[in-house]
Amino acid sequence: MQSLTPFHTFHLPTKASEIIEYTNVEQLLTAWQTATNANQPVLLLGQGSNVLFTDDFHGVVLINKMQGIEQREDANFHYLHVQGGQNWHELVKTSLSLGIYGLENLALIPGVAGSAPIQNIGAYGVEFANVCDFVDVVHLPTGERSRLSKEACRFGYRDSIFKHEYKDEYAIIVVGLKLPKAWTPVLNYGSLAQFEPETVTAQQVFEEVCAVRSSKLPNPDKFGNAGSFFKNPVIDAVTFQQIQTAYPNIPNYPQADGTVKLAAGWLIDQCGLKGFQVGGAAVHAQQALVLINKENATGMDIVNLAKAVRQKVRDKFGVELHPEVRFMGKNGEIDSELITR
Repeated sequence: MQSLTPFHTFHLPTKASEIIEYTNVEQLLTAWQTATNANQPVLLLGQGSNVLFTDDFHGVVLINKMQGIEQREDANFHYLHVQGGQNWHELVKTSLSLGIYGLENLALIPGVAGSAPIQNIGAYGVEFANVCDFVDVVHLPTGERSRLSKEACRFGYRDSIFKHEYKDEYAIIVVGLKLPKAWTPVLNYGSLAQFEPETVTAQQVFEEVCAVRSSKLPNPDKFGNAGSFFKNPVIDAVTFQQIQTAYPNIPNYPQADGTVKLAAGWLIDQCGLKGFQVGGAAVHAQQALVLINKENATGMDIVNLAKAVRQKVRDKFGVELHPEVRFMGKNGEIDSELITR
């Protein structure tokens, strides 16, 4: 068994049967097919920034180290061709340095580019779907490569086809981004609203997003975490009106379909859970949406903490929180909904 501790941001004391880093598709295919032919579970991992190991993984973990960014342009758009193992935040910084704008709201999101489409990562009013041009995948059993258009990816809130039909036998190898040269800042969320759309620069947005995220999110090297642990819940308008009557100051974000998105961190905070601890796991004192490995936590400490948080929010608001983080058991992904119910 090899230690998984350095390969996921919760830094739990978990192990895997084998850990293999790959830098090209051929290495990936060889490793995946060898493990599968030996009836071993296989897990593809980027930087492990959105995964919780509830146990040792009794299989092979493949770490994506495919690097590289290529850029082209036409009259109206910049196009970035990004290898799946490229660090996401470094990609955001590189795009800014090239004078290519549109990714700045997604600064400091941990992980690699190849993981971004799976979750349809998002922050401060921008989602990956807003900037996606295409996603290239490889079918692991056959080695056949194909390109999915943005529409074919079926992006939703923290959702995509890569959580469904393309979940098990496909790997993302390249993401294509399409960013308009006529940049329009997105300033709808939080402290970004202080800026004037006519005068703000992409660099200012980037710096503000970095400052806010840094102030709220603990450094994983100090307290292991996976960033936002829960999705922001989306509820129907009638339910929202009932809650708003009792809590007039509740932050809310009306959606185009008439539903209302709530801030999961605010709901948890209202339950008085900042600093709440189960075993070695705790709700972060600065940002209630983040669960941390405070004192040598186990995976089950974090599972039990998540279960307690969900229950308290359910009891107080009648709202169901859903984990954003993916849970991995001995043989592969397990249902985070069931285990934290």
